[in-house]
Order: sequence, then C-alpha cells, then structure tokens
Amino acid sequence: MDVQRIILIAALAIISYMLVLQWNQEYGAQPVAVAQTESVSAYQSSNETAAPQAGDLPPTTTEVAANNDLPEAQAVATTAQQQLISVKTDVLELLIDTKGGDIIQLTLPKHKAALNDDKPFVLLEQNGNRTYVSQSGLIGKDGLDAKKEGRPQYTTAKNSYQLEGDKLTVDLVHTGDDGVVVTKRFVFTKGSYKIEQDFLINNGSAEVWQAKLFGQIKRDGSKDPSQTTSMGMQAFLGAVFSTADEHYDKFSFKKLDEANVKKTSLGGWVAMSQHYFLSAWIPAQDQENNYSSRVSNGNYIAGFVAPEFSVAPGETKTVSAGFYAGPKETDLLEQAAPNLELTVDYGILWFIATPLSWLLKTIHSFVGNWGVSIIFITIIVKALLFQVNAKAFKSMAKMRKFGPEMTRLKELYGDDRQKMSQAMMELYKKEKINPLGGCLPIVAQMPIFIALYWTLMESVELRHAPFALWINDLSVMDPYFMLPILMGATMFIQQLLNPTPPDPMQAKIMKMLPIVFTFFFLWFPAGLVLYWLVNNILSITQQYIINKQIEAEGSK
Repeated sequence: MDVQRIILIAALAIISYMLVLQWNQEYGAQPVAVAQTESVSAYQSSNETAAPQAGDLPPTTTEVAANNDLPEAQAVATTAQQQLISVKTDVLELLIDTKGGDIIQLTLPKHKAALNDDKPFVLLEQNGNRTYVSQSGLIGKDGLDAKKEGRPQYTTAKNSYQLEGDKLTVDLVHTGDDGVVVTKRFVFTKGSYKIEQDFLINNGSAEVWQAKLFGQIKRDGSKDPSQTTSMGMQAFLGAVFSTADEHYDKFSFKKLDEANVKKTSLGGWVAMSQHYFLSAWIPAQDQENNYSSRVSNGNYIAGFVAPEFSVAPGETKTVSAGFYAGPKETDLLEQAAPNLELTVDYGILWFIATPLSWLLKTIHSFVGNWGVSIIFITIIVKALLFQVNAKAFKSMAKMRKFGPEMTRLKELYGDDRQKMSQAMMELYKKEKINPLGGCLPIVAQMPIFIALYWTLMESVELRHAPFALWINDLSVMDPYFMLPILMGATMFIQQLLNPTPPDPMQAKIMKMLPIVFTFFFLWFPAGLVLYWLVNNILSITQQYIINKQIEAEGSK
C-alpha cells in the first residue's frame, strides 16, 4: 500500500505543478493583438526600423569567408528606385522587393489567420509589427550584393503576376555597366509551396566573373503568431539546421543569442520553424554548403553560402536554390527536401507519435472528419491494450469483491500493521489479486497520451478543423468546457466501479482526482480531451462487464 500511496501522491504533485504552469500561461500577461499591416520595402526612408543594417548580409571578402557568420557593413543607396511586385498562385501570395529581389511578404490563402477571420495567414512580412523575410543574392569577388552601393536594383516586365497554368516564371533583371546581365528567376508551381530561385549570369564582360550564391532568413524575436496556448507546452520557435551528420538540429532564439552557428555539409538545409508553419532554404544537394547564424540589430539571421563559381567571358551559367514557405505537412515537406519532415517535431516519443499521425491521417481519408478520426484512433488503441486493461480490471474487480474481507482484516489486526500486511498479502496471493493492477491502464496509456498530444499539436491539418456542434477547432480548448466536464464525470463513474482504497489518505486522493483532472483538462486541445473522454467511456464499458463476470463467478 505504501507504494501505491507514493504513486498517487507523486501523480497529484505532477498534476498540481502543471496546473500552476497552465494557470500562469492563461492568466498571465498576454501579448496584445495587432492589426495586419501591409509590408513595405526596407529601403524606403520612412521605414527606418526595417532598413538594412551592418550584418544583414553574409561576408563578402576572402579573408572572412571561412567565418561567414561575421557580418560586413553594407552602404545603402539613398536614391533607390525600388518597387514591389505582387505574385499570386493557388497557394501563395507574395510581394517581392525589386531592390535586392527579397521576398518581404508571403501569405497562405488556404490557411486563415484566425478561425473566424477570412484574411489569409501571413507567414513572412516586413513592417512596423514584425520583420520576417527571405533574402538571397550573390556575394564574393564580383557578386552584385557585395557592391559598396548596396543591394542591386532589378527591373521586371510587370508589377503583378498570377499563375494561370501549371508554372509561373517571374524574372528580375540587372544589367551591369561591365556588360554582365544577372537574371534572378522565381519559378512557381501549381499546388507547391516550394519556390525555385535561379540566378542566370550572362557574362558579357572581358573578364572571368566570380561569385557565391547565398540564401538566408531574417526574423526578429517576436512571438509566434500561430501558437495556440495550452498547458504551458509550446511548439518550437527558432532556427533549424540539417546536415549530413545531424539531420535535425534546432536552436531557439535564446541559443542563437549565446553563440553563432557554423556548419559545413554536403546538401542540407536551413529553416525558421514555428507552430504549424515553416520557411526553409534548400540549396543544391550535390555541393558542400556553409551554414551559419548570427544576430544583427535584434534580428536573427540563419542561412547558407554555396561554393564559389566562375563564369567565363561570353558564357552563361545558372546557380539555383529552393525556398519552401508553407504549412508543416509531412507529405509536402518530404517532397521539398530530405529530412525536412523532421521539423514536424513529435519530441522524444516520436516513434509512437509518427505511426499515430499516419494512422490518424489514413482514417481521415476515409471518414472526412478529424474528430471522428480521433474516436477511431481511441478505439484502435483500446483494442491493442485490451488484454492489459482486462487483467487490471479483473484485479480491481476482485479487490472490490473482497473489500469486506479486507475491512475485516483491518478491524481484526487493528494497529498491528505488520500482521495486517501479511494477511493482506496472503489474501492477494490466494485470490490472484494485483494491488497495483489499477495503475497498469494509466501507465500503459500515458506514453500514448503524450505522443497523441504532440501529434495533435504538430498536425497543421487539425488547425481550425471542426468536429461537431460547438467544437469548431480541435486544436484549441473547448470554448464551453463541456468535453472536460464530461471527461471528469466519466472519471467519477470509473471510481464507482473501482474498489475503495483501504487507506483513508488514498481514498481522499482518489476522490479528488476527477476534480483535479477536469480543471487540468480545461485548457487542453479539444481533440485530446475527446480522446480521453472516449477512452474513459470504453474503459467503463469494459470494466462494468468484467465486474459482472467476477460477481457471477462468486455467486456460483
């Protein structure tokens, strides 16, 4: 009994601790919501806060090439004739600044900003609210972005482009005084969140032209706009690097403040990850790329620099990289780059969460409702654990049956705990009762419960996914708290079917658990509470049948 008491007290302590975390998360200082603002060029004089600073671009000189996280100051031209061009596809809407050719705004029309808001979710933006942009260019000996006059000014045929077929090509052209023509080409594909970026260098000069391709993501330290608040646990926000040696290496903003990242690898990629969404630079996989991070004027910059290349006089050469900006859907990420799907981070229980996620999506492909899919997942998990639960319920049913005998032993031996414990153990052995059997279902369920939590939390498919009636978003808490209340009620019913612990302290703790769990589950995602509710209902059914069977055996 002492062991069971320790287990119950420890469980209550953990629950109470997490409850305090949740209470602080929900009722502490909350970020103030800000209205969406149109992104503007960083080179406009009225946008001083977003203007390029020393350290925004990778190094350009040979002597610091080995330490490409060290910035070099760039002078900004004061007479820039920049303009913004808009591009629309079926899944992307973006603004490209012709000064530098950076993507300064990117929205996702298939993902709403909020449940009751028809505006698309904004992933990248550059304005007074937030800085989060994608930059790329050419540095090195002759690179356009290495010039003292600042970022290159490109020209384009139109101010707006729209995908009409399967492909859309947007060309930004820069013609240098030396006869070198550089075309920065964006290639969009229908249904794809990956943008192919090509640099076509036509060397019309009399000299060999040399440069390096770079791509980087610049983001300030603002909060994750896609984060849903629940029990103090949040999805990762920060930079992620993938190399041949480490396929998934993440760095929070706090870690980036402490030290710069330097990596070299064949292939690989670099990303900025947040809840549900991702932006990532994917350079050519058949070359050795340098990856790095740095902090410049409050912005976190993570990117890559490709190997140097040369273009002979009269020659045309193309260097390329891909840029992914969209939802963290496993299938899309697998298509975009090797190991990019690892950014769907299931934590240490990934080996349970991964098959659960696959099973959940497979069921949804048949039933078409994520809530119903969760119910089917619960039934399948319950079936897999049927024998474990059956043994535990039989043990509890026997304890319930022999409850009067246990009470008699306690009265018989009084305060002689040693004799009472010995008599109890003899009874347990004779009737094949496991006093800790009631803990087995919970112990078996907890890894699955935690893995499912991360599955639901990391599945962008469940964002704004309705179930039925008042549940219109399974990824956030039940707005009316009905599911947690029903879950608490089912826990209370389960207790009525279980034997009353002989120890008064244990009995009090067990009576408190439904209340504690109900309060604790108030802020859980509705999908997770639905899983636990259905699991309780199935457990009650199974336990009721077993109790009746044990009682029938005793009456024969």
